[in-house]
Formats: sequence, C-alpha cells, structure tokens
Amino acid sequence: MILGIGTDLANIERISGTLERFGDRFRNRVFTEVEQRKAERRKDVAGTYAKRWAAKEACSKALGTGLRMGISWKDMAVSNLRSGQPVMHLTGWAAERLKEMTPEGHEATVHVTLTDDHPWAQAIVLIEALPAASPKVD
Repeated sequence: MILGIGTDLANIERISGTLERFGDRFRNRVFTEVEQRKAERRKDVAGTYAKRWAAKEACSKALGTGLRMGISWKDMAVSNLRSGQPVMHLTGWAAERLKEMTPEGHEATVHVTLTDDHPWAQAIVLIEALPAASPKVD
C-alpha cells in the first residue's frame, strides 16, 4: 500500500546562488557529509545539490509533514547504490514519523527518483508499506 508520495522541483540556478552566497553554512545545514562528498566531486555541483534538495522536500511531503514538526534536513539523506540508483535514508524525526505512519505488521520502503534538465532538478518520493515477512516455523 502507498503511505505517501511527494514531489519537488528545484531551480539549479537558485541553488547555485545559495551555494555562492552561503557556502559551507548552507551545505552543512542541509546536506550530510556523504551528500557533500558526492556533490563536490561531480561536474555539475549545483545540479547534484539541487536534486538532493528536491529529494528532501519531496520526502518531507511524502511523510505528510512538509518541513515542519521538528524535522531536520539531515534526517533525510540521499546516497547511491553502485548501480547509480538513488536511495533515501531516514534518521531522527523522519525515521520516527515513518515508523508512526507504517501500519502494524508492515515494513516501509522509501523509493526515490531524481532527474534534472538545466535549470530544473526534480525528485519524486514514494513511501510503500508491504506486509512484513512472517518468521518461518520448522
């Protein structure tokens, strides 16, 4: 069952301007060290940050809260599998909210997809709950 869905569209030029204006203050407030390392080694630094910004916004919407109720930007973090597929990790309040909204006997999975076409970066987050695997009885 679908528990939540969120989408966000970020302007790469706006994120670029914010990076220029606030630098590390912005990076350290919003992005984890893993996200920063990924973005800083990419050719399109601002585009990489913009996609992750959009993912955090989309995730907060899928959690049903937006960016309020004590959620921290760093409670939602994007990394990539070796295949390149983005993965959303939730910690802190975001993880608590996910647990709260997941029905008993189910396990939640957060799906994320990212795309960009300059000057836009977009993310979609879908939260799905599937019945938990039953323990096998011998």
